[in-house]
Amino acid sequence: MTRHTHRIAIAPSGFKESLSAARVAEAIATGVRRVIPDADLDLIPLVDGGEGTAEALALAGGGRLVPVTATGPVGDPVTSHFALLGGPGPLTAVVEMAAVAGLALVPPDRRHPGATTTYGVGELIRAALDAGARRILVGCGDSGTSDGGAGALQALGARLTDRHGRELRPGGGALHELEHIDPSGLDPRLADAELLVACNPYNVLCGKRGVARVFGPQKGATPAEVELLSAGLERLAAVLTRDLAPAFGATAPDLRTAPGTGASGGLGAGLASVGARLLPRYDVLLDGLDLDARLARADFVITAEGALDHQTVRGKIPAEVARRAQAAGVPVLVLAGTIGPGAQDVRAVGVDAYSAILPAPMTLVEAIGRSGEFLADASERAMRIMALGTRLTRLDPLAA
Repeated sequence: MTRHTHRIAIAPSGFKESLSAARVAEAIATGVRRVIPDADLDLIPLVDGGEGTAEALALAGGGRLVPVTATGPVGDPVTSHFALLGGPGPLTAVVEMAAVAGLALVPPDRRHPGATTTYGVGELIRAALDAGARRILVGCGDSGTSDGGAGALQALGARLTDRHGRELRPGGGALHELEHIDPSGLDPRLADAELLVACNPYNVLCGKRGVARVFGPQKGATPAEVELLSAGLERLAAVLTRDLAPAFGATAPDLRTAPGTGASGGLGAGLASVGARLLPRYDVLLDGLDLDARLARADFVITAEGALDHQTVRGKIPAEVARRAQAAGVPVLVLAGTIGPGAQDVRAVGVDAYSAILPAPMTLVEAIGRSGEFLADASERAMRIMALGTRLTRLDPLAA
């Protein structure tokens, strides 16, 4: 009898501030091979618009990274980059907002989303235009900001002023003072460029599920600051709609509640006001990977993310992988750095089992520093448990 070779697809996201998606996939593969040395592994590292997106798309599309020094989220210069992709058609650039305004760039003692800015995102967009790009894809995710894209608009030439005509200070904490936006200084090249934003459509700017209320606490906001940020984003949406969006077409989305307007602390809304199209991120970022076919060829799928909780089903990579694998009838295991409230909801979208990778309580610093080791060990444990289950089934053919 010919022995079946196990076909396993490994399709994880990266672990924020720790491992890229590619390194996560490699760590999982290491653990699998300890138990099944001859397994046929298909490594499919995935990005969601956050950390590592520009590099991943450059590698996949025969492109290159372009280094840029830009304004970081707390106002200091940071070494950043954007990608220029290869292939036919107009020159395409990928601007990864996390590379210039991500939470990883905000020191723990300065995590005040009322003060952080997306100014550097606008600088990267201008740098991409300077490089000749006429199609710019902005990846949203892992942000450390909540300014509604106000900083990016300022970097692109718009003037945001208070009732005294003074330029608004950086950060979402000042948005409630916004009175007027003057678009006359906007970079004219925006009118001729195609600006696309790859975002999580579940994230909206305002309302009960507005981005400040959902993500503000994660970025360091107190309850009082969350309400101030929410009021500021409401004000921003109103002024953008009145002063800026009409110049970029009557088909502009509702900046308060349209899908994706809350992406990256509201960056989606800010860029939509200058004509950007907000697109579901996986429709854009998974293009060319042939993901559905690769998952369907597998006997088993392993995916992973840093934290598995109630937000996972709202557009995170493990939920997207599980949904696609379930359609093909392929079982899915999720490995997670931590498991939080609501993690069980992932079963409804196609996850068959999930497990935390940490072997014991430890500090966050240690967990981040050893995450590759823990992923490999957790993968090995999962494979050994599966092997035991297979042996038990063989001993009792009726147990299926």
